[in-house]
Amino acid sequence: MTDLHSTSRPSADEAMKKDAECVFQLWARQPVVLKKGRGARVWDVDGKEYIDCVAGIAVNNLGHCHPKVVAAIQEQAATLMHTSNLYYTDLQPALAEKLTQISGMDRAFFANSGAEVMEAALKLARKATGKKGFIAAEHCFHGRTMGALSITHKEKYRKPFEPLVAGASFVPYGDAESLGKEITADTAAVVLEPVQGEGGVHVPPLEYLREVREICDRTGTLLIFDEIQTCMGRTGKWFGKDHSGVQPDIMCIAKGIAGGFPMSALVATESVATKFAKGDHSTTFGGNPLACAAALATIQAMEEEHLVERSAEMGEYMRGQLRDHCRQDFVSEVRGLGLMIGVQLKRDGNALVDKAREKGVLINCTADTVLRLVPPFVITKDEVDRVVEVVGQLRY
Repeated sequence: MTDLHSTSRPSADEAMKKDAECVFQLWARQPVVLKKGRGARVWDVDGKEYIDCVAGIAVNNLGHCHPKVVAAIQEQAATLMHTSNLYYTDLQPALAEKLTQISGMDRAFFANSGAEVMEAALKLARKATGKKGFIAAEHCFHGRTMGALSITHKEKYRKPFEPLVAGASFVPYGDAESLGKEITADTAAVVLEPVQGEGGVHVPPLEYLREVREICDRTGTLLIFDEIQTCMGRTGKWFGKDHSGVQPDIMCIAKGIAGGFPMSALVATESVATKFAKGDHSTTFGGNPLACAAALATIQAMEEEHLVERSAEMGEYMRGQLRDHCRQDFVSEVRGLGLMIGVQLKRDGNALVDKAREKGVLINCTADTVLRLVPPFVITKDEVDRVVEVVGQLRY
């Protein structure tokens, strides 16, 4: 067994070899073994330093090992980590109250990952409406479990696991008229990302979500927002929905909710949430005291350090710098909200991820032609300038 406190940890080659032997090979991992992180930086086992613009895929919003979150986890781990939901704890309702306050929703259910709360959202929509169908957007991504996969658009994710849950259809993102035409008498809910993440950081027209809300109200269809990636300040507001002022009936939250600790939440309006009866859905680990302590500390840090506002400020600065320093023959557009940024390339950009890493910047490529930058909100202007310098110099 590996001694986590040993000074003689495995080398990078040894760790990657052991991974190849013992771990399901489900990821196209980059050839780097990370060891520690602080703020917007991480270090590998060889001591090389990187500016982290992946942030655990938009998870480490506060940066790596934020002291308030670390202290909360340490204290709670020494007090009570897990009880199951057979018993009350004081932390779970405290977190639920806080989330409802900042989201404008009424009730919360806690789980451990984005896909889990998306599954719960689909079940809740069917239970609340008695209908079966769902409408999602082209190029959307909602998860890889069977229900979430059924409303995820990309064929390469879906096809190997068909038949999926029946009743899903897809319409162009940002086109409210097409969506309205797709709704039938059996449509339970429309499921949308306020900003598409995996699909390429696509920001819809400002009126789009408002128009969709009106259509759903008119047709008696529930509106579900997938805020798994856009939550907790990532777009420069607490939630992506806040840019348009639209309230959904159900909302999925994950990634940045607990400062890097695995957690997710489903929040819903009172009239919809109360359609779930005892036994309709459950979780063993969801809302455990350790996760709740981490999430409460995360929200406290964000409020005290004004990190939502910082996401907006640094995002605007970073997008401006990228537009100024990326060559037009290489990049066609820089888009995004807050520190959720997509650099649209004119051809496949996967090979550029390796080149950036070699220069000490971690990025990833989504939808094959979009460099996605989702750094921690604590990133400094000097760090942003270095990232822009590296990205601006990238060539095929």
